[in-house]
Amino acid sequence: MARMVQCVKLGREAEGLEKPPLKGELGKRIFDNVSKEAWRMWLEHSKMLINEYRLDLISEAGQRIWMTELDKYFFTGGNEAAQLPPDYVAPKDKPE
Repeated sequence: MARMVQCVKLGREAEGLEKPPLKGELGKRIFDNVSKEAWRMWLEHSKMLINEYRLDLISEAGQRIWMTELDKYFFTGGNEAAQLPPDYVAPKDKPE
């Protein structure tokens, strides 16, 4: 049987992650409060942030920005909540 969590992003009970996605206290917090579906949504959002901000996740500065955005995405509301980069333009669907 799948482990269920009350997902902070989706606002409902959903299937939880199988293990903490990160080490430390933040990883445990995500494991306890974020669903698989919301984590996949974050990974897609994260890819966009990495590309738009040209984040170097090997650098300490890049990691700090990524972690700050992760915290905003799941745990911060109001004016401080995660937002799209100011110059972001959504890709157009490719014609078939």
